[in-house]
Amino acid sequence: MPTQLIRFLVPGISRRFRCGGLSVEQQTARLVANLCSTELVTYRERSVDHPYLDDCLRQEPPSAQVLWVVSWGFDVPGLIRRLNGRRVVYHAHSSQYGFGLPPGVPVLAVSRNTLGYWGNKAPRNPLFLVPNALDQAWLNRGDRSARHRRPIDVLVQARKSSPYVLKQLVPALRQAGLEVEVQTGWVDDLVDLFNRSTVYLYDSAEYWRGRGVTEGFGLPPLEALACGCVVFSSLNHALADYGDPGQTVHQIGCGRLRFDLERIKAAVASPQRWRPADDRLEALLQECSETALLDRWRNAFAQLDALEDASGPPLNSPPTWRLQLQQLLARLQRVVNRLPGWPSR
Repeated sequence: MPTQLIRFLVPGISRRFRCGGLSVEQQTARLVANLCSTELVTYRERSVDHPYLDDCLRQEPPSAQVLWVVSWGFDVPGLIRRLNGRRVVYHAHSSQYGFGLPPGVPVLAVSRNTLGYWGNKAPRNPLFLVPNALDQAWLNRGDRSARHRRPIDVLVQARKSSPYVLKQLVPALRQAGLEVEVQTGWVDDLVDLFNRSTVYLYDSAEYWRGRGVTEGFGLPPLEALACGCVVFSSLNHALADYGDPGQTVHQIGCGRLRFDLERIKAAVASPQRWRPADDRLEALLQECSETALLDRWRNAFAQLDALEDASGPPLNSPPTWRLQLQQLLARLQRVVNRLPGWPSR
């Protein structure tokens, strides 16, 4: 039976919940609405514009035609329990939250890094790769021709940036005479800000290591590339999906401060030599366009519907401790078999 309604669960939509995860779920709901009816459903904070989870569970019986999408990190296990008896999938952004998934719960991973994590942790669960889509504004308005001198030599967004970039590299760049902007507050038009910048620095590895979870997808460097910036980035987690050192981006914090400083100065002086090849960049951006991602979502939902129609219990993988015990026993058996006088089998 085909899905008729897809509900994306978010804790709330007010200012207190504003973050990349909320933006992605809102954008995905708008995108998927081209395939099927969608709703944002809140579960911590009521909204006059959206249904509330408790009301839905109380008023509506489970339906195979309704698919629930959970995504919010540490809330995922509790939400899956509350949705017991209903169709549910996990839209996986960051990984390493530590929880497991019940057998049969599909994973819609936003990056190959997250896909590999769940491919190891839940190898029998249905797995799909649906990267986050670039908002069409970045593709339409991003200045990838970059023929003119830009007023900002180096742009840094303070959030997620490392102490190394903010306290060592930025002062060194300014001392070298470069125009460096450290963006800290809300910006109404990020496309314009990136279009006015020559080099963009993104160094999130320490930020995420300190929180014990991963960079879910890493849209900012991709957005900067769409605006013709030369990107110096860390390569942690999902950033390695498209961050090819020396080809699409350049590694930040690379060995020595002086090495970073000289490379960034050179990129400001001759950005065309440091940008990705035009054909490679356009191919990368098209892979993350809403058109391309809509095809991925269409395929994922078709398979989810086929999976719903298949009979039988979901497959499961043995727990890690059992697999390790089996390997230990097998090694012990090999040792015993080599003992003098022990009959071989």
